[in-house]
Amino acid sequence: MFGAAIADPALWTVHQSMLHQSILGAQSTVGLQSVLGTQSVSATTIAAETVALLREVLPRLARITVFIALGVFLANLVVSFGLIRYIAGVAGYLTRPANLPDEVGTAILTTAASTTAGYATLAEYRESGLLDDRATIVAVMINTFFGFVQHVFTYYVPVLIPILGFHTGVLYVSIRAGISLGITVAGVAIGGVVLSSRNVDRSALAELETGHGTGRSDGGESETDGTADDCESDDAEGSPDSPRDRAREAARKTAGTLRRIVPRLAVVYTLVIALITHADVEALTGVAEPLTAALGLPGASVAIVAVYSLDTTAGAVAIAPLIGETFTPRTAVVTMLLGGIVSFAVSTFKRSIPFQFGIWGPEFGLKVIAVNTAMKLVFISVAIAGLLLAP
Repeated sequence: MFGAAIADPALWTVHQSMLHQSILGAQSTVGLQSVLGTQSVSATTIAAETVALLREVLPRLARITVFIALGVFLANLVVSFGLIRYIAGVAGYLTRPANLPDEVGTAILTTAASTTAGYATLAEYRESGLLDDRATIVAVMINTFFGFVQHVFTYYVPVLIPILGFHTGVLYVSIRAGISLGITVAGVAIGGVVLSSRNVDRSALAELETGHGTGRSDGGESETDGTADDCESDDAEGSPDSPRDRAREAARKTAGTLRRIVPRLAVVYTLVIALITHADVEALTGVAEPLTAALGLPGASVAIVAVYSLDTTAGAVAIAPLIGETFTPRTAVVTMLLGGIVSFAVSTFKRSIPFQFGIWGPEFGLKVIAVNTAMKLVFISVAIAGLLLAP
């Protein structure tokens, strides 16, 4: 055979071609088996990692969902039965030292139950001439803490604290309460200095209708602390009469809140757990280390601030798994406060301008936004400094 092939160049060429094809076929078979084996191992690995991820995410999500459901339902019951109004009963004691009429206390009390109705009542007082612009600005400042009170029950306690954990959650809500109370106290002090009878026209009361708080019902932003982007401003109008109807209405609102929050929690929580499992978060954000180191914060805080500035709840979900390892409760709260400052740019265009312009009109609405933002920046900065400097 070989002799014939050598003697006949054509046969030798055919033989070499067949030998080459046989070698290529063997290599292809080995390569295909290798690829199939690799794909099989890869698919098995992905399936195992997915199961492990779900085992970590689902119990946490279930626990948070239960707490949110119970908390929001109880909060809706409190609002539905009007019990939250008793919390704001001290409003009148704040308006008098600020040289404001007692009627302004009604608007502040209304804010504790409905942010929109409270602002609408103040707008009515301004339009009637009872309050001039300066007195109205002072009243808006005093309003701050009472708007925050509503969201303690409707957002912070039932939603944020379960996500962050008791220690970090209570610390954060307490700092937020202090910021809001500080703005309110500052409003009382400023009113006591700059307001007088010239800023209040009590004769305008005769022109007002007897019922207040029936203003706009299109919803709006809670201007309590600049971070509760996911808070609900549920008006009391249309409340059912019987206790059973009130409970049913509270359950309906709770279901709506869960439908809005839980899917987002599931997505964000899964992505965060997957990220911290497969990537070094601090390494990814190491470029920002010089900036965050100046405040004593981990490099990972930059990513958290970015998420928090876009969505409060998502930011809390993102930072929660890192508390105790990357973040201490104190640095976690500082990071979220920084996110609140950054979020002003987003929330101003997304919520403040439509809401405040709708309530006050563009000219005065812009003044309200400016004062709210300035006061929050000042008091949040003071809170951050206090947290960083505290022993």
